[in-house]
Amino acid sequence: MLWTDRAGRFSWLKSATLLIAVLPGLWVAYSWANDDLGAKPLTEAIHQIGIWAVRFLIATLAIRPARRVLNWPKIMIVRRMLGVTTMVYALIHLSLYIFQQHFDLRFVASEILLRFYLTIGFVALLGLVALGVTSTDGWIKRLGSKRWQWLHKSVYLIAILGLYHFALQLKIDVTQAVLMTGLFVWLMGYRVIEDWRWPVNLVSLLTLSVLAALATAAIEAAWYAIGTGIQSSLILQANLDFSTDIRPAWWVLAAGLVATLIYLVRSLLKSRSRRVAPRMRGPVADQT
Repeated sequence: MLWTDRAGRFSWLKSATLLIAVLPGLWVAYSWANDDLGAKPLTEAIHQIGIWAVRFLIATLAIRPARRVLNWPKIMIVRRMLGVTTMVYALIHLSLYIFQQHFDLRFVASEILLRFYLTIGFVALLGLVALGVTSTDGWIKRLGSKRWQWLHKSVYLIAILGLYHFALQLKIDVTQAVLMTGLFVWLMGYRVIEDWRWPVNLVSLLTLSVLAALATAAIEAAWYAIGTGIQSSLILQANLDFSTDIRPAWWVLAAGLVATLIYLVRSLLKSRSRRVAPRMRGPVADQT
C-alpha cells in the first residue's frame, strides 16, 4: 500500500508524501474549475503541471543528501514514491498538451519531431517512464543490481533534458528554470563529494553552497546573454539589486546554507550526546 512500510505498518512519512504528491494536481484542477488560471486555462494548467514535474524530480534527487544531512535513513522509503510522482506529472503534462491539440496525435508527433524543446522534453518523458516502470523490486531482480543501478543513473541526464526543456518553454523569464537548475547543481555537487569520498562537513557544504550559487548566477547570465543579447555583466549586477526581487542564485545559496546549518546543529547535538553519555554511565556503574 502507498501509505504503509514494507512490514505493512502505517507510515506517516509515506502518507504525508502521498498527500504532497496529489495536492498540486488537485489545486490545478480546482483552479481550472473555478476559472482561476487566466485567459488560457489549459495552457496555464499544462505549464503548472510541468513545473511540478520538475519540482518533484528535484525533490527525488534531494533524498540522498537529506538522508546524510538529516541523519535520517528512513527518508529513503519515499524516494521511489517521489520518482513515480514525477513520472505521473510528466505524463499528465503531455496528456494535457494532446488534449489541447484535440487529440490529433499525428500533429502532436510532428510537433515533437520538429520542435527541439518538445523533442528533448519527450525524450526526458520516455526516460522517466522507463525509470518508473523499472522502479519495483521485481525489476531489480530481472535486471540485476548493477544493470538496474546503471539504468537509474540516467536520471541525471533526464534531469538535464527536463530542465533544458523547461527553460526553452519559458523563453523569456527563465527564473524558475534557473532556480531549479541551481538546486540541481548543488545536488550534483553533493554527489561528487560523496562519490569521491571527500568529507561531508561544514567546510565542504559551505563551499558547495557558494559554488552552486555562483554557478547559478553564471548560468542565468549566460542564458540571457545568448538568448537576448543582453550583456552578461548586467545580469550579474542584477543579482546585487534587491529592490525588485531576489535572483535564483541567492535562493540556491540560502537552500545550501540551510542544509549546512541543519548538518552543523545535528553534528553539535551528536557530539554533545557523546560527551554526556560517559558521565551518565559513571554514577550508574558506581551504584552497581
